[in-house]
Amino acid sequence: MATETKTLSDLGSLKSAGAGASASAIAAGATHIGPVHVQKLDKFGRAYATGKRKNAVARVWIKPGKGKITVNTKDFKVYFARPVLQMLLQQPLIAAARADQFDINVTVAGGGLSGQAGAVRHGISKALTYYEPDLRKALKPGGFLTRDSRIVEAKKYGRMKARRSFQFSKR
Repeated sequence: MATETKTLSDLGSLKSAGAGASASAIAAGATHIGPVHVQKLDKFGRAYATGKRKNAVARVWIKPGKGKITVNTKDFKVYFARPVLQMLLQQPLIAAARADQFDINVTVAGGGLSGQAGAVRHGISKALTYYEPDLRKALKPGGFLTRDSRIVEAKKYGRMKARRSFQFSKR
């Protein structure tokens, strides 16, 4: 599926043209019109995205820099001490070949360290695609843009946990 990158003026002209724009594109020979991905930056030139995993929520800001990653005002190697979690954070940057090109500032809350690392990874991936829409082609096949929706199952009444029953006693 091919995605097109349009500027904001192109997007405005498509919206103003309405349904006729897609009909004329098909008539012009385009067989498939995919979603339009545009660069989304704030007034400071940063891309912002929210990443989620389990009960953790990460707010991620990306701007051009030297590759410094800060999580809750600490270096990411101090905040995520386990090497597995550090590797998890760097996966989208390595897949997109942008390891030392962006400074990343993250605020993460909720859940445990593993869920927070997954949320930061998801947020970094989304922010990269907002900064450079062409990176979707590199990140989407790796599953970096998909929110992992697995969460802890709720406890049921009459049960010890979600599914565990109380111990049966015959006498």
